[in-house]
Amino acid sequence: MEEPLTEELLDELLSASSPADFSDGRNFPFSSASEYLAHLLREKDLKRSEVVAASGLNSTFGYQIFTGARNASRDKLLQLAFAMSLKQHETDRLLMLAGHSPLYVKLRRDAIILFCMQKGFTFAQTEETLFRFGEKTIA
Repeated sequence: MEEPLTEELLDELLSASSPADFSDGRNFPFSSASEYLAHLLREKDLKRSEVVAASGLNSTFGYQIFTGARNASRDKLLQLAFAMSLKQHETDRLLMLAGHSPLYVKLRRDAIILFCMQKGFTFAQTEETLFRFGEKTIA
């Protein structure tokens, strides 16, 4: 799915005469984290059972996150992001759809997580790196 850049959308919003003019007829494809997770599963050809297992989450809780029956903490969503090998923009979108802040490079812990994500670290490698730097681990 090819989407316009955030900057392009912001320009359109600011040049619109009202929020309604901007939003009318516009497709906002995901209204929840569970919808976005379902999209990511399809797009990346992943199986929910494998993602939940790879994330290290309790299987019941993991499935409830995917169905939208339970809200997940920011860290639980980060576990899923690593299990799905999400990129930063995908992770940030998932976090925001769930009502959490995106990863923020000016926060030391988030900077380490971002570094690990960008370098393709596994979840275990990321946990070890956070621990080594004296930061709170994700799980």
